[in-house]
Amino acid sequence: MRTQNPRPAAAAGEPLVITRVFDAPRSLVFKAWTQAEHLTQWWGQPKGATMPYCRGDVRVGGGLHFRVDLPDGNVVWGRSIYREIVEPERVVLLDYFSDEHGNIVEPPPGLPRESVITATFVERDGKTTVTVEHAGAEQASKENQAAYQQGWTQSLERLADLVSTNGTRKEATLVGDREIAATRVFDAPRELVWKVWTEPEHIGQWWGPKGFTTTTYAMELKPSGVWRFVMHGPDRDYQNKITYLEVVKPERLVYRHGGDKEVEPVNFQVTVIFTEQGGKTRIDMRMVFPSANARDYVVKTYGAVEGLNQTLGRLEEYLGARALS
Repeated sequence: MRTQNPRPAAAAGEPLVITRVFDAPRSLVFKAWTQAEHLTQWWGQPKGATMPYCRGDVRVGGGLHFRVDLPDGNVVWGRSIYREIVEPERVVLLDYFSDEHGNIVEPPPGLPRESVITATFVERDGKTTVTVEHAGAEQASKENQAAYQQGWTQSLERLADLVSTNGTRKEATLVGDREIAATRVFDAPRELVWKVWTEPEHIGQWWGPKGFTTTTYAMELKPSGVWRFVMHGPDRDYQNKITYLEVVKPERLVYRHGGDKEVEPVNFQVTVIFTEQGGKTRIDMRMVFPSANARDYVVKTYGAVEGLNQTLGRLEEYLGARALS
């Protein structure tokens, strides 16, 4: 059972403190706090937000440079500098607003120029208690103090979903009001999983739900490159277009998915994280839609949740067949 105990700033000068227990070992939780491929899935992300860009240098004096796309359409760039790293016990970060080049900039009105974020990790009985102290939040306006508390609460909820899987199979599920997420571990090396996910001769053999086949017209695997393909279903053909936003071999793909007409219900962003786990590969996949109505439309009209489960199941079968051949 995961618990959550947020304690807002009680008086002037007192930082925001939030404590949460994660059903995962401390080493895994610490890893999720310090590796960019994991931070992109939860760091600084309230419900509906995404992080399409994150670069990390995990050392004292190094840090993070990241971009958060908020559900209201606003984009926030940030920079965090590591002041202290004691693995796996504690992380201390100086946190700033930045521009897209990583230069520190003045914050919007009502927000602090500098924050100090301290996270401590305590393990007991296989679970990890994380205490986050955000010094600087108390300098914000009352409205923004409430936003900080809500943001941390929802971000840590995402982190809980990420680490509680702990290398086990997890079916696709609805997350928040705009997302579909899935995690699955494949008994195949990461290089092979990346290969069959990014080469037309392989992806055509498993992409799509049961009963579908895929024909690729063109695939240019690079940022701003496009994959054009048609999915042949039992009833009709479905024209598709994917535009790659980020390609980091063999770690991460970020892309925008559109149908034959790039209208809201079929236009969404996908992040796929490939993590090596002892010779196996864990896939974490997040689909973020422009609105709750858009996600609901795709779920009801196209059976998106079950379709994703079947697609990952076909990938598992394809990888298994390749291992035996």
